[in-house]
Parts: sequence; C-alpha cells; structure tokens
Amino acid sequence: MIVTIDGPAGSGKSTTARRAAARLDYVYLDTGAMYRAVALGFLRAEAPATPSGANAALPTLEVDVQYEGEAMQVFLGDEEVTDRIRTAEVGSIVSDISTLAPVRAYMVEQQRRIGREQAERHGGVVLDGRDTGTVVFPEAPVKIFMVADIDERARRRLQEYEAAGEEVTFDEVRTEIEERDRQDRTRNIAPLRRADDATVFDTTDCTIAEQVGFVVDRVKAHEERGT
Repeated sequence: MIVTIDGPAGSGKSTTARRAAARLDYVYLDTGAMYRAVALGFLRAEAPATPSGANAALPTLEVDVQYEGEAMQVFLGDEEVTDRIRTAEVGSIVSDISTLAPVRAYMVEQQRRIGREQAERHGGVVLDGRDTGTVVFPEAPVKIFMVADIDERARRRLQEYEAAGEEVTFDEVRTEIEERDRQDRTRNIAPLRRADDATVFDTTDCTIAEQVGFVVDRVKAHEERGT
C-alpha cells in the first residue's frame, strides 16, 4: 500500500504522515527530508542552485534513508544528517534546489526505489512532500492533499526552528513560507498541486490526533473496499 500526503509547508504533512504510518504499522518516508539533505550537500560544496551547480554537486552526493525501529534517519553519504537538515539556512534554499531538473530526476528515482522496497517489506509506506501523489507515485491508491491557514503554518514552522535552537522571528518565518509557496506553485518542474483524485484536508483547526485519524480512516476505508 502506498499512501501519499502532499501540501504546502507547515500544513502538517510530516507529523501526520509519521504518526499515521506508526498507527498502520507502515513505514514513513519523508521526501522533503531527502531534498533537504541534497540542499545541505549543495551548501557544503558551495555549489550554486543552478543546473551547472547540480551537475557539479550531484555526482559527489549520495542520499539514502535507514530505519531505527520506526524512526527514519537521513544519510548524506555515510553521515547521518537527520537533525542537521532542519535549519533555517537549509530551509531557505531547499525550494530552489528542488526545482532543478537533475536534482528532481535523481530524487524521484530514489523515492520510488525506497518507497517500493519499504512497501513490500512492511506492507505499506506513507510518503509526504509536494509531488508524491502527482509525480512520484501517481498510481497510489490513497492520496491526501493537506492545506492550512498561512499564519498557522508559520506558527508551526517557528516552533520547529525554536526547538532546533534557531533564532528567527514569526515575520521572518511567514515571509519564508510565502516565498516557498510562490516558488512551489510556479516552478516549471512538478509544481505543487493537488492530484485530481486526492482528498483535500484543511488542518488549520485540527489537532494532530484528528489529522492522524483522518489518514488512518481513509486507508482503512480503502482496504475494506478492497480496491
């Protein structure tokens, strides 16, 4: 079973996908974290977010994931970078990096490989990102598109940065999300959009438990239909 959850930054995709996967005894694959690992690789290589920069940096990068129990760990080469990719510096460039054709081609290939391997091994995988239901797994039987008010999304992202020790303001985070939304929706390659067969879910006033319950109910309903 492949379950995709797409939507803009801060809409609740990652937390919901992670906990829903645990409830379903599936594996969670955070595709956004994989792109963040590539962005970290670009920063370390001092490579510009351009096609030529990608062609120079990608041959030196190897992104993969491993699982410690239910927890997904992100690797850049042999280095585990799960925490290092959650910084404002990485967040400020990841959208530019993810628009590059060489990067997307590489990442889609890796996401499909890992997703299929884990679904076969564990019975199911939950992915979240911006094009998991439209590009990576358009054949996924359960697709959800999460949305939320921008102020609520900024508040959530600010909490993440503060938990990581980053000193940023609400206005800075809100501006970052506004720009990220614009870039994600207008990029030429795999822009953020709802798949025609995806269910829209507004999480603005929802608790995490309600968000998780919504996803689990959709999966169980699909399983009961046997389609």
